[in-house]
Amino acid sequence: MQAIVNVAFPVFAIMACGWVCGRFGLLGEASSEALNRFVYYVALPPLLFLSTARVPVAEVLNFAFLIAYGGGAILTFVLAMAVVRFTFPDRLACLSLHGLSSIYGNTGYMGIPLLLTAFGQAGMPPAIVTAIINGSIVIGVATVLVELDIGRGSGKGLPELARHVVAAVLKSPLVLSPFAGIALSLAGIKLPAAIDSFCTLVGAAASPCALFAIGLFLVGKPIAGDLKEVSWLCVLKLLVQPAITYWLAFHMLAMDPVWSKSAVILAALPIGTTLFVVAQKYGIYVRRATAGILVSTVLSVLTVSTLLVFLEIG
Repeated sequence: MQAIVNVAFPVFAIMACGWVCGRFGLLGEASSEALNRFVYYVALPPLLFLSTARVPVAEVLNFAFLIAYGGGAILTFVLAMAVVRFTFPDRLACLSLHGLSSIYGNTGYMGIPLLLTAFGQAGMPPAIVTAIINGSIVIGVATVLVELDIGRGSGKGLPELARHVVAAVLKSPLVLSPFAGIALSLAGIKLPAAIDSFCTLVGAAASPCALFAIGLFLVGKPIAGDLKEVSWLCVLKLLVQPAITYWLAFHMLAMDPVWSKSAVILAALPIGTTLFVVAQKYGIYVRRATAGILVSTVLSVLTVSTLLVFLEIG
């Protein structure tokens, strides 16, 4: 419990700082969007690039882990999309971000510290591989679906719509940066110390700025109206995804204990702040994304602590 509180408290504290600055007029309403644009275009791409460039390809290709974590994410995403069409109907872009919310965990800000506490340095490779999956594949799929909805709404024909989606994905810094890092890792090129330091410094600002922007956004915006959908998202993210991942890791696959337990812990993390970054960038699903991050983070103190006891960690 103490380990969870230690990593969850800074999340709430930074959000609270943002809320206080907004509530007392120290920063205006436009500051949230400005900070978010900084995270989207400046801070997050170097973080994603560096996290993928530093990982040897051999560590990424842990197929049992990829099947356990990736399979849990895919099945949860499919369930989320199937249910939301009938229970919370909306445009495709919003449904896509709903699906993203159900599987995108707070790997960087909570997952890495938790696995370091649980397993020491042995917990780092699973956390980094998960960051690669989230940063490149999950964000890439979400970008495609959102851009598809935007392009379809503009009345474009199929060829023009396809060109629009491809161009949007190729221009997205959150998609390009992790793939650039993977390419660098494949080529065996080591980053110069100056570039590595730059990416480290700028990337370190991503999570705090995103959390601060969430706090600013929360000022004067009640979340009670979204609690039904947010509650369902929390069930998916905190219970369903880790349950499916546990079944795959412990009953369907032969895995190293550190990797199998890490897969389940990473699947059980609350919704990551990048969801808010993407939602505010497109101007859709922002209030629900914010509520989902906040509520799932609060609940994860209990659910992840229970999971650690269940897995006999600590």
